[in-house]
Amino acid sequence: MDVAVDEEAQNPEIGERKKGDLATLRVFKFHSAGQLYLLGYPLDKGVRLVYLEAVGPMKTSIGT
Repeated sequence: MDVAVDEEAQNPEIGERKKGDLATLRVFKFHSAGQLYLLGYPLDKGVRLVYLEAVGPMKTSIGT
């Protein structure tokens, strides 16, 4: 998890931009312990803060 957050922090545009109602979000997919996870975040060029509200394995969420 820490590696994925560090990667996103170093390159905020690494995540895929979502479409439609979720167009303000980007999603970065990564594996940890053999499980696929999604890190969803808004891209704000003025603020460099990663706030994790919830962490869990990928489900049908964040517009996937």
